[in-house]
Amino acid sequence: MDRSSGRSGAVFAGEASGGLSRRAARALWWGSAGLVLVVMGPPVLVVGAEHGRRLPVAVALVLVQVCALRWQVRAPVAVLAVNAVAGLAVWALLPAVSLTGALLAAQVTLCVLSATGSRRVSVWALAAMCLPAPLAFAAGGGAGPAVYLLAVVLAWTAGQWRRAQQARIRSETRRAVVEERARIAREVHDVVAHTLSVMVVQAAAADDVFTARPEQAHQALRAIETGARSALGELRLLLRAFGPDAEQEEVVEQREPGPSLARLDELADSVRATGRAVHVSREGALDGLPAAVDLTAYRIVQEALTNTLRHAVGADEVSVRVTVAAECVEVTVVDNGRTQQGRSAAAGAGRGLVGMKERVRLVGGSLRAGALPGGGFEVAARLPVEGAL
Repeated sequence: MDRSSGRSGAVFAGEASGGLSRRAARALWWGSAGLVLVVMGPPVLVVGAEHGRRLPVAVALVLVQVCALRWQVRAPVAVLAVNAVAGLAVWALLPAVSLTGALLAAQVTLCVLSATGSRRVSVWALAAMCLPAPLAFAAGGGAGPAVYLLAVVLAWTAGQWRRAQQARIRSETRRAVVEERARIAREVHDVVAHTLSVMVVQAAAADDVFTARPEQAHQALRAIETGARSALGELRLLLRAFGPDAEQEEVVEQREPGPSLARLDELADSVRATGRAVHVSREGALDGLPAAVDLTAYRIVQEALTNTLRHAVGADEVSVRVTVAAECVEVTVVDNGRTQQGRSAAAGAGRGLVGMKERVRLVGGSLRAGALPGGGFEVAARLPVEGAL
């Protein structure tokens, strides 16, 4: 979730006080109370000084409105009613005070109600706030009633604008959550598919040599156990991401260590345990690579090795080459197997290659995948380092 957006909209974000932090609710109260005191205080004091006994009553009514603003988020309808009645009383006691000024606290509460309450209730509140205008016209208020109506409509409109802004922020947050969950699902697919493919091959190898070479069979079984634990960990991550409390969790535990080009040897060892020869070569320093490029390169190698295990008939040798330069990272994975009949050699055939293409596209790179003229299958990616996140 975008926390900065959440903080900036904290004042009008909730429909009840429970949706606001104490600091935000206090800031709203002090801000609106200060506005009412600054705008209403001087006119009431100046005009009330000419009416003797009316001044203390008018001051008390102003203070009632200021105090009522403390609960305007928790109970905006009730506070709006109190402030409207108190404001009209001030205007009745001191007609020289403008109607707009006397009902300023009610206008502030109307704005809060429009932003946080139901639209139907806020419309009724807007209509009720417009009712005093004819009284001002009857009293010969001149342009004052028109100014009051304009102020009321602007207060309601400001609340509606804030409501629309908060709805947009919530929509963007939900979309970000969906995209993040989709990313996690792709990550889990890559890891689990690779791990299970290796486990299947290892199980078959263990069965073949169980009697003749028990030590090799035991090694394969231990590799299966390790792979199963890894797959279970990834599935737990998926369950946490899609669980009922996923939206409330802002921090996901970091699993150590994360996928990285620095772990290519571990990835190669899991394939070597199936009896295939895997040659890994690196050129350039891996330190300092952008995390997105590092992860993307690792996943490309992982998916390419998985495709070799699944689809490369007769492949017994795989070459992995990673070249790190200042401008880009180049990844090449080549096996010596035959492509299964009916499987397209074009890039994008199958979910694995589609996933690789999408990952490469997200970092602004390019991918080439296909059968080689002399036999075997090649996956080659170029990932730019400049500008990568």
